[in-house]
Amino acid sequence: MFRRIGNAVVRHPVWTIVAWLIAAVAIVATAPSLPSNSDESSFLPKSYESIKAADLQERAFPSAFTPSAIALYQRTDGGKLTATDKQDIARITSELGKKHIDQVQKVVPGLPSKDGRYDLTLVQMDSKNAGQPKQADAAKVLREDVKDLAKGTHLDVKLGGSAAQVLDQQDSSQRGQALIGIGTFLIILVTLLIIFRAPILAILPLVLIGLVSAVANGLIAYATKLFDLQANSSISSILIVVLFGVGTDYFLFLMFRYRERLRAGDEPKQAMVNAVDRVGEAIASAAGAVIIAFLALVLSTLGFLKQMGPALAIAVAATLVAGLTLIPAVVSLIGPKVFWPSKSWQREPENARFAALGRGVQRRPALTAAVSGLVLVALSLGTLGFNATFDLAAGSMPKTKESMVVQDEMQKAYSAGAAAPTDVYLSSTDGKPLDKAAFDTYARKLGAVDGVASARMTQVNKGGTTADFTVTLKYEASTDKAIDVVGEVRDVAHSDAPGGTEAVVGGMSSIYKDIKTAVNHDYRTVFPVAALLIMVILGLLLRSVVAPWYLMASVGLGFGATLGATVWIFQEGQGHSGLMFMLPVIMYLFVVAIGTDYNILMIARLREEAREGREPREAAGMALRHAGPTVAAAGFILAATFATMMLAGNALLTEMGFAVSFGIAVAAFVMAMFFTPSLTALIGHAAWWPGHGDRAQGAPVGAGSPDAGSVPGQNRDTVAPDPSGRRG
Repeated sequence: MFRRIGNAVVRHPVWTIVAWLIAAVAIVATAPSLPSNSDESSFLPKSYESIKAADLQERAFPSAFTPSAIALYQRTDGGKLTATDKQDIARITSELGKKHIDQVQKVVPGLPSKDGRYDLTLVQMDSKNAGQPKQADAAKVLREDVKDLAKGTHLDVKLGGSAAQVLDQQDSSQRGQALIGIGTFLIILVTLLIIFRAPILAILPLVLIGLVSAVANGLIAYATKLFDLQANSSISSILIVVLFGVGTDYFLFLMFRYRERLRAGDEPKQAMVNAVDRVGEAIASAAGAVIIAFLALVLSTLGFLKQMGPALAIAVAATLVAGLTLIPAVVSLIGPKVFWPSKSWQREPENARFAALGRGVQRRPALTAAVSGLVLVALSLGTLGFNATFDLAAGSMPKTKESMVVQDEMQKAYSAGAAAPTDVYLSSTDGKPLDKAAFDTYARKLGAVDGVASARMTQVNKGGTTADFTVTLKYEASTDKAIDVVGEVRDVAHSDAPGGTEAVVGGMSSIYKDIKTAVNHDYRTVFPVAALLIMVILGLLLRSVVAPWYLMASVGLGFGATLGATVWIFQEGQGHSGLMFMLPVIMYLFVVAIGTDYNILMIARLREEAREGREPREAAGMALRHAGPTVAAAGFILAATFATMMLAGNALLTEMGFAVSFGIAVAAFVMAMFFTPSLTALIGHAAWWPGHGDRAQGAPVGAGSPDAGSVPGQNRDTVAPDPSGRRG
């Protein structure tokens, strides 16, 4: 199949390129805009208690005041607020309300802090648009207006709250995307220049992948709208890295093999056909493993991950199609001039380092497997200290952003949980009015929970069937302590609800607790499903039921080593309270799926060498010699491009950038280079059972063939293998 694809593309390169350009223009011109939502509650299904509580609030208290933005006042000299300051705050609050800013429904004064140094203005917005760009726009206007109104006073005012956090997230995301884009571009350009010493080859993948990126983003926007998926600003940053990192990987896989065929004496166009034929299956299998792993995210209960999975799968699928069609078409048009001005493509290098590594694996496979395995196990021990954090807003932007400063100052000035109180909604089950005499006792029981600062009944709906009890925790809403306390509040709220009533608990801490439950569900569901599907891909590629098991075991060790190293760096080294809650899921999919690419490339080359008639140990050594440079180059570029996410300046992308880049490096330089080939060498022919994939087609079991990989009746390559043992 891949030879037919290569023949068709090389025979009609201009039409292939024109087809891509037409498709790109059509998709980009007609694609809908991609929405973004930063409201954590929108990531959860309606079956969770926190979402039930939010729905009940909208029905029972449609006009209930829930601040979306908070203006925090303090004196510029840090002293206590004077009577004049309080008059200025009252004036600012009144004038803000008169401006009738879009999305703003109500502006009311808040409570001063106990120490008299802080005061608040609370702003309510349309709850239907929580987390949407509309509210970010409103927050921008509010921030400008409140600062203008405070001019000429002794007040320093900052705007925080959920709407301001959406605004700051957008700004941080745009800055982060720009830095990631520039960093990715420079890393790919410089690395390819060093590898090939050819400016055309260095620029070509950036141009082609840029075209693929436009197509992929358009298709993602279509899918997001068609299936009504949630979007998040962090996805755009991840997409940049996936498209350019994975796209460059596939470009390298193809170009290394194209150069190899030219050195073997193939005519340029035939060299490209042979390159697509030989490496196409490995690229398609690698991409298939990545796509299936990403699609496993649709099993997630979190809307953020549900959207991320299909989006990344579409991006990789578009990259795969480009790798098999667009890139071969363009390169076949340019021909060997693509390597200009370097002449190194005309002669095969000694690959002394990789030849030496190959000989080491060939001679001592048991020692190589043991040492590399022990390194992975040692790093994996760090997973025992893993702890998750759930504040997506704080993780998506630097602590220096204004909304984050407000959040930190409010925790010091007020009870830590005051900025995001917990609400217990008590409703009658028979539709009759509640017994108000039981309210005080119920509030006392809620307030007696360890970790609760206060609890009081704040409002009853018009029919008297639902009461709202506001519970203020002693801890900030996203902390582990707050999540544990809200779990105890739920237990008391349910068990001590008066007869004929039922209770549901809402608020940000309740949402975070449900997110924690959802993530634990995803660990039990997404991980095994993705692993099973990747094993199926490996089994079909290798025609073996043995190899997929130890390949997945090695990738599992790579995941453990990556998570362990990330825990040690960020929790132990930098003192973070934990890692972002979705990090293990994303890390698992990237490290397991993309890391499998290198295992696939190495094991496919090892099989190819074995089909030349080499014994397992020799085949492993030769595979490392010839595929090692490709894996090293691709692994370095992909790891470095993911590392650019650390430039974004927020905890989520910093942790993700380090973890995935480290995992890719482990996959390329430990698993694919040493662990996998040494294990395969040790297991020998049994690794390919029952398909005997290491035997030449048509050869009896126990015999090799120098024409390995040939389709019967068809000459796959135009030259015979080099008798010295070097692959062409």
